[in-house]
Amino acid sequence: QVQLVESGGGLVQAGGSLRLSCTASRSFFSLNNIGWYRQAPGKQRELVARIIIHPDKTHYADSVKGRFTISKDNDKNTVYLQMASLKPEDTAVYYCNAEFLVEEYWGKGTLVTVAS
Repeated sequence: QVQLVESGGGLVQAGGSLRLSCTASRSFFSLNNIGWYRQAPGKQRELVARIIIHPDKTHYADSVKGRFTISKDNDKNTVYLQMASLKPEDTAVYYCNAEFLVEEYWGKGTLVTVAS
C-alpha cells in the first residue's frame, strides 16, 4: 500500500502562485508513476500532471502547460506541483495520485481557491 499526504493548498489571487506537496509512504523507485489530479465543483476529476518513474518522464494537461511544473525529491519521497499564473478556473480540490504495482492510491486532497 501507499499513503499519500498532501499540503500547500489555500486561497490565492488570480495571477498568483502556489506550491503543493505530496509525501508518499513508499520510495518513488517502487512506484510506476506519481502525480496530481484535480476536481472542480460539478466536474469530473482530471489529470493535471504526472511523473512516470521508469523512465523519468513528465506529462501535463494542456490547460496547465507552461504554468505548472511537477517535480520530485526522491530522498524525501515528495512530489511537488508548482503552480504559477493561476486562474479562477484552476480552483479545485487537488489530489495526489500514485500507482504501485496494479493499484492506484489517492491522497485526501487539498483545496486550491483562486479568487478573481
